Amino acid sequence: FAPAPWGDLDTVRDRATNLPLLRLPSGFSYVSYGWTGDPLPGDVPTPNSHDGMGVVRVADGRAVLVRNHEIRNRGPAFASAPVYDPRARGGTTTLVFDLGAGRWESARASLAGTSANCAGGVTPWGTWLTCEETMLHARAPHGFVFEVPADGDAIPEPLTALGCFSHEAIAVDPTTGVLYETEDHERAGFYRFIPNTPGQLRRGGRLQMLRVVDRHGVRLVRHLAVGTVLPVDWVDIGDPELVHGTATPDGNGVLWQGRLLGAATFRRLEGCWWGDDGVYFISTDGGEASAGQIWHYHPSRAQLRLALEAGGGSGLDLPDGATSLPSGAWLVHEDARRSAARLIVVAADGRIWPFAESAVVLAGERNGIVGDHRDAPWSGLTFAGDWLFVNLERPGITVAITGPWARLRA
Repeated sequence: FAPAPWGDLDTVRDRATNLPLLRLPSGFSYVSYGWTGDPLPGDVPTPNSHDGMGVVRVADGRAVLVRNHEIRNRGPAFASAPVYDPRARGGTTTLVFDLGAGRWESARASLAGTSANCAGGVTPWGTWLTCEETMLHARAPHGFVFEVPADGDAIPEPLTALGCFSHEAIAVDPTTGVLYETEDHERAGFYRFIPNTPGQLRRGGRLQMLRVVDRHGVRLVRHLAVGTVLPVDWVDIGDPELVHGTATPDGNGVLWQGRLLGAATFRRLEGCWWGDDGVYFISTDGGEASAGQIWHYHPSRAQLRLALEAGGGSGLDLPDGATSLPSGAWLVHEDARRSAARLIVVAADGRIWPFAESAVVLAGERNGIVGDHRDAPWSGLTFAGDWLFVNLERPGITVAITGPWARLRA
C-alpha cells in the first residue's frame, strides 16, 4: 500500500443507529438502512445475504436502487409476489434514497422466488438485471437473468436467451445495447449477448462466448504479463438453455458448447463494469498468486488486455467487484482472506489505498443480530450524486457513504 492521501481510517458511527459499523477516512460519514429483518410492506421481513446492487434511476433528487439477496437454499419465497419459483428464497428489494436530504425513504420487495441472486448490472434504459449464480432446480429451473424495473414489480419470467449458467455480473455497452456477462465457476467463460432489439431483451438475441484468435481453448489464468494484449473473436452458443444432465461432462451445457468451439476460459469471473470504451471484468482468484486479475475487453479493437494482476505485495486480495471513479481510479471490494473486509482504491498509476473497512460487531442492538461480522464481504458498489451505496453481505446492511470525494478525484 502507498500512504493514503486521507491518512488513517477512523471508526465512524452510523447516523441512523449510532453504532460504530465502519472505518472511513476523516470527513466521511454514512447512514445505514435495510438491515436483515427490517419490516417491508406487508409485514415481510427484509431477507438476508445482501449482494449486488445498482442505482437504476435518479429523478427529482431521489435515487432508486435495486438490491440482490443471494439466498441459495430451498424454502418458501420471502414475499408473496411477484414469485418465479415458490420453493426458492432469493430475490430483490427496491430502495429509495433522498440525495439532497441524505435520507432513506422506503424499501419493498420487487422479485421473489429466485435463487442465489449474486450480482447483475444496471441498463441504460433504467432497469436492473439480477443474475442467479446457480443452476439449482427446485420447482422451476434456475441459472437465469431477470429484469427488474425502477417502478413496480419485475416480471417473474427469466430472460432465457441470456443463458442458463452460474451467472455473476453484467455490463451494458451504452451505445450498442450489447450485454457482457461473467460466470462464477472454477472454469468460467466470458459472454456477450447481442439483442435483436436493443433495450428489449425479451425479443431475444444471440449469446456468444469469447475466444482468443489462434489459441483454441486457451485457459487464461497464469503465465501472462500485465499489459498482455490478445486478439479475440466470439463463438455462438447454439442452445443458451442447455442445462446440466444433458450429456455435458462438467454439468454446464452453455460453457461446454463454447469450449467445443475453442472459446477461452478463466477462473471465477465476478464483477464487470463499463469503462474506457470497453468492459472491465474480474477473475477473483486468477493469476500466478491466485489473488486476482482484472481484464479489459475493447470491442472496436477486438482486443483483450490484462490490466492488473494481484499478488507479489500489491496489497489487493481476491478482488470481487469494482466501479470506476472520475479520476480514472477504481474502487474495488474484495473476497478477502483477512480479519476486516475492505474497500480499496486502485489509482490509475497502480498505487493502492484502503478506503473503508467493516467494524461490525453486534450484541443484539438491531433485530437481535449478534456476532463479529468484520470479515463479511462488501458488495453492490454503486454511485449517485455525492453518495456511494454499498452492502455488507453479513449480517445484511446497506449503507450510503458521503464525504470529500475530491480527494479521490485528485
